[in-house]
Amino acid sequence: MNPLTLIIDQGTHATRALAFDTDGQVQASAHCPIALQRLSPDHVEQDAAEIAVSLRQVITEVLADGVVRQAGIAQAGLASQRSSVAAWDRLTGEPLAPLLSWQDRRAAAWLTQFEAYIPIIKEKTGLPLSPHYGASKLRWLLDHVPAVQRAQQDGRLAFGPFASFLLTHLLRDQPLLVDHANANRTQLWHIDYRDWDPWLLDLFGVPGDLLPACRPIVHEYGLMALADVPVTAVNGDQNAVVYALGQPDRDTAVINLGTGAFVLVSTGRWRVSHPALLTGLTSSTALVGEYTLEGTVNGAGSALSWAAETWGISDISAHLDEWLARPEEPPIFLNSIGGLGSPFWRPGPEPVIVGEGELWQWVTAVAESILFLLQANLDEMRAAGVTISRLRVSGGLAQSGQLCQRLADLSGCVVYRPQETEATARGTAWLAAGRPSHWPELQPGKQFDPRPNGALVDRYWRFRELMEL
Repeated sequence: MNPLTLIIDQGTHATRALAFDTDGQVQASAHCPIALQRLSPDHVEQDAAEIAVSLRQVITEVLADGVVRQAGIAQAGLASQRSSVAAWDRLTGEPLAPLLSWQDRRAAAWLTQFEAYIPIIKEKTGLPLSPHYGASKLRWLLDHVPAVQRAQQDGRLAFGPFASFLLTHLLRDQPLLVDHANANRTQLWHIDYRDWDPWLLDLFGVPGDLLPACRPIVHEYGLMALADVPVTAVNGDQNAVVYALGQPDRDTAVINLGTGAFVLVSTGRWRVSHPALLTGLTSSTALVGEYTLEGTVNGAGSALSWAAETWGISDISAHLDEWLARPEEPPIFLNSIGGLGSPFWRPGPEPVIVGEGELWQWVTAVAESILFLLQANLDEMRAAGVTISRLRVSGGLAQSGQLCQRLADLSGCVVYRPQETEATARGTAWLAAGRPSHWPELQPGKQFDPRPNGALVDRYWRFRELMEL
């Protein structure tokens, strides 16, 4: 067996390590769940120290696997949750504050003072002004956490994208580095120059000397602390999904349905700007970058979790397909869980059911609202001149066949769900391994062809009307 590629996939609810062979198939894996503290709708944290421990645990477990010991590891890669930020002691690597999650919006009110600069911020970063991104969170850490303030005074403070904290713990000598994809989500990084932007740093009051050095997504980051293995790619989790099956087709939008939902369509080496959508990099080297146009939905799996908790329903996932298959028409759910992402970019109305129905119909309405928010982004992409004829789905919610069928019906696109479920890790492995031309699907996935569904389309437009009120 040829040497393997080790990938660390650090997500919202778990840290995982996976070893892929040269066909992109998983030969060994380890999984460690991690906690999420939702202190309020706007305050969402995680324990950075717990995640650092989980990182070592899963890597050690995979390295000890018999297949891995026999084949060896040629290279490694890291995928990280984007927009989350951390602060740590640059000498010891110890965290100085909780990780502020990508879902966290605690600095939303502070951020409103910069609304006059929205056009220039969007032009520089490819992102709309939003508390979900890192700039306001980093400023909040400086303003409100005494340990962070003391470390800054002592010259020991490092902070930035959570990926840079992970790299500190993953690599020998604890270098202060971050990749382009995760740097982009701080809203402090210029997407054309691919480095921290002095004007943005000054605007948000974030000292640039505290931030990690920026490196391409595909880059020799150094050797792992736990093995003599080079780390050759670091990416944001959703960006990496694009490459799960290798180089994507230009007319295919990739949708990942997890805690949040994200729809990305590759625009190649050309950056496409849109006032309500995001521009980002899915891959970069020292010379070239590959751009995407992206839409983001905050309330996907988190909306169903909200419904389960609010309405006292256990194990929604076990019943979702059964409920979606029933012919009765559901009401409409105004889905503002976590605040509205693209193309709305505002807090939104309070989450509420509009119309009558039984409890199972309410859950169906929540599930449909996720599709409605995705469709709003697809509409904007098409209006920008992007051709989309096929959707490729991944993530936990994509396991619902009924949800995939409704997505096909609503979008008018063929929806393809690969058999391979490790989209983030597999895409990172493809980049880390040097973009191999042979990256086969050993088993075909399932295709959902669009069918006429006038009632679903009518509910979508009713949803759009209600969300605009």
